[in-house]
Amino acid sequence: MASTDGLVPITRAFLASYYNKYPFPPLSDDVSRLSSDMASLIQLLTLQSPPSKGEASLIEEANQQPPHKIDENMWKNREQMEEILFLLQPSRWPVQLREPCTSEDAELSSILRHLKDNFDKALAAMISFQTKNSERVFNTVMTYMPQDFRGTLIRQQKERSERNKQAEVDALVSSGGTIRDTYALLWKQQMERRRQLAQLGSASGVYKTLVKYLVGVPQVLLDFVRQINDDDGPMEEQRQRYGPPLYTLTKMATAIRVFLTLLWQRYDTFKLNKEQMNLLSEAAIVYTSEFERFVAFISDVFANSPFFISADAAGILGSRENEEYKEIIVQAGRTYEVSLMVESENSYIGWDFSLMQGKISMDIGFSVEYISASGEKTLILPYRRYEADQGNFSTLMAGNYKLVWDNSYSTFFKKTLRYKVDCIPPVVEQKVEDEDGLES
Repeated sequence: MASTDGLVPITRAFLASYYNKYPFPPLSDDVSRLSSDMASLIQLLTLQSPPSKGEASLIEEANQQPPHKIDENMWKNREQMEEILFLLQPSRWPVQLREPCTSEDAELSSILRHLKDNFDKALAAMISFQTKNSERVFNTVMTYMPQDFRGTLIRQQKERSERNKQAEVDALVSSGGTIRDTYALLWKQQMERRRQLAQLGSASGVYKTLVKYLVGVPQVLLDFVRQINDDDGPMEEQRQRYGPPLYTLTKMATAIRVFLTLLWQRYDTFKLNKEQMNLLSEAAIVYTSEFERFVAFISDVFANSPFFISADAAGILGSRENEEYKEIIVQAGRTYEVSLMVESENSYIGWDFSLMQGKISMDIGFSVEYISASGEKTLILPYRRYEADQGNFSTLMAGNYKLVWDNSYSTFFKKTLRYKVDCIPPVVEQKVEDEDGLES
């Protein structure tokens, strides 16, 4: 079995030695050439007709430097692809392209349909990468959690949190939110996940309660996740290595979007010639192919990264002392109770118990009740007799919950009860603070 003593701190120098094994093959020279040509076409369109206020804002954004963080750039590329796909919907085309009367318009319509297929494919690759990476992080953390009903409840709380996030996105879209608004929200949610991961390293925030379940997590791992969002932390090495090609692709995607936006508004007076059509087609094909290549590469880097060491690799799977069942003898004619003080609604209370059986099959009564501040009792789980049971429920109120094992009906037989009970808190979203300490 592996020993955590052999693990070294995950510093920037340590990551540099790892990344040395994964040099990224440079982007095609076509990327810089086509990006420059697209910039010239954008300038030509603005000379044809001065940009509107909205177009000027978009051009200004395209001229800015991309975000520094790798994952923020990934989200930015995904946003730009969504915007491009929106523009490539036939219903958004100029009427001359929807109902082409010239061979030039018919040719451009055909090109646009092919380009939509390219962007659909690249977007699917992006979404798949983000989904798998998120699952990999969470599943690694879960290897340190109890491998029983409590781990299941922690997973359910995470799934509930993700459903709430998706509901927030759906509500924004339903109320008329733009693609830009949607991705601003998605990035805010992503940063919330990152903050929660950093809190895991310091046992603060949402993980203040959950951290008690972690068993044998190497200190070097906790130190790393605590610094995961730091601008000058170990992850800066990743940004320095793989950021530049991604930043270039981010700017290229933005340029394609800007060009299509300007062209659609000027199509009555500005028709693309054959060379310009080919330029648009080549730029889109090169961008999507290079972006897919980058995603495939970075997926491989992340899959083998030393960021997250599973409990199996750390060699602590056999030392989960806090997962042991408790044993108690419930005497004949008596009951045994466990009280759980729940701090917030939507927590999960779970249990797993059984009776030690002898020659005679035994059972015991079990029920759950809520005790209000005034002492009033509300039955949550009706009394029933079991030989063993495992279950859980989501609390509607904070307060005191009592789990009761009842052997009062037995005159002669004591029962040996083996049990685990616990309360799993919900994932509470934190308010975001800006650099000045103000809520945003």
